[in-house]
Amino acid sequence: MNTPETEPQTQLLEIEETREVVSLRKCQLRVNSGPDEKKKFDLKPDSTKIGKKEDNDVVLLDNTVSRHHFEIVRSADSYLLRDINSTNGTYINGLKVKEAYLNPGDVIKIGNTEIEFIAFDEKVRIEPSPNHEFGELVGKSRKMRQIFSLLEKVAPTLATVIIEGETGTGKELVARAIHSASNRKEKPFVVFDCSAVAPSLIESELFGHEKGAFTGAIKQRKGAFEAAFGGTIFLDEIGELTLDLQPKLLRALEQREIKRVGSNEKVDLDVRVVCATNRDLRQEVDEQRFREDLYYRLSVVKVHLPALRERPEDLPLIIKKFLEHGRFNRLPDGRLKVSRVEDDALKMLQRYQWPGNVRELANVIERVVSMADGDTISAASLTYVFQEIEQMVEPTEKMSIDTSLPFKEAKQKIVEHFERDYLEELLRRNNYNVSRASREAKIDRKHLRNLLKKYGINAPDDDEEE
Repeated sequence: MNTPETEPQTQLLEIEETREVVSLRKCQLRVNSGPDEKKKFDLKPDSTKIGKKEDNDVVLLDNTVSRHHFEIVRSADSYLLRDINSTNGTYINGLKVKEAYLNPGDVIKIGNTEIEFIAFDEKVRIEPSPNHEFGELVGKSRKMRQIFSLLEKVAPTLATVIIEGETGTGKELVARAIHSASNRKEKPFVVFDCSAVAPSLIESELFGHEKGAFTGAIKQRKGAFEAAFGGTIFLDEIGELTLDLQPKLLRALEQREIKRVGSNEKVDLDVRVVCATNRDLRQEVDEQRFREDLYYRLSVVKVHLPALRERPEDLPLIIKKFLEHGRFNRLPDGRLKVSRVEDDALKMLQRYQWPGNVRELANVIERVVSMADGDTISAASLTYVFQEIEQMVEPTEKMSIDTSLPFKEAKQKIVEHFERDYLEELLRRNNYNVSRASREAKIDRKHLRNLLKKYGINAPDDDEEE
């Protein structure tokens, strides 16, 4: 029979062999010096008390430690240390504190004992859910059902979740499903795309601003965090957040309060945070492009969404959902235009590699439905659509590069050329409706207006909502 100490090792070996894993953040206290040197202590889910008296959660042998020295209080995404009126005080990284938030690597000194606060990603095995859907997500593959099982457990809690995966895998759908299955489902769900807002405006858009805080701030404005009060804020493409803004976000999460730009007044926060990125944030941390303390604050639970090519058995369910719920597949009388897919067509869809993932699949199904003569998607019509896509992505004439310019200026010229062409095509496709175009491109409407002005592209004024 396995002892409690050996069971986790056996489980971890099995997990690594099957690669059926999710990552959960785990924090521990490791004694670096003192009578308990080399001992490690897990932290409890709510509060962990440390001292030399036997009724503490962590009992130390150091006689210079107070009977009840300090406690660590855990919230959804942070650990707060509080000194409990100790005799000799509590020090973090050499500074005496009464209360402070802990970050990985912090060294706590009490009496003759030094304790390091460590955090790491623990890989755990999740048994697949019997369900083939969670919110708007569908799938019968083992990978997706494992994700459903995890989300079923995590959604009702306040745990901060980070969703990783390639572009188009459905990260926003996961965030919405978490919100819809939580106790906050009746409160706002606010999406903030860190890549779609100009870096100079991100702080104002996130935290709000006061009238006159900067040029153009003609009135007080609430930011995304305040708009999400009581609900959930979804920070999409969190890996794009600049290094100078990351500590401000970290401070907001730690202290559960913000200050609008141009104000010294604190505004309390009551939000659940869900993030997404198509980058490997652990690698971003290693390469010093993302703060480690913020990474651990956000990655209490980490979910990696598989690419569509890794789960071809899910295609029939996904296609069925698109056909049943897509407005593009409705006849004037409300009936479905297309209700089935030929076996040969389905095999073609399952063999395709789907570089654009579920988003690309949705686009292909909408195109092929528009061409269908009857109520069936045929292999012939699907072949035509794929040929059309190939023609669209054929290499175009190479853009000329002026090597006489400094690298930064030459690069900027190419970026501006791309932005102008992209914006013109985006507007044309949306009948010059700026609100609709901003939603399709996932660009903040005001930022899109500024880009249009920059390139001298005219678009009629439209209402904020259609």
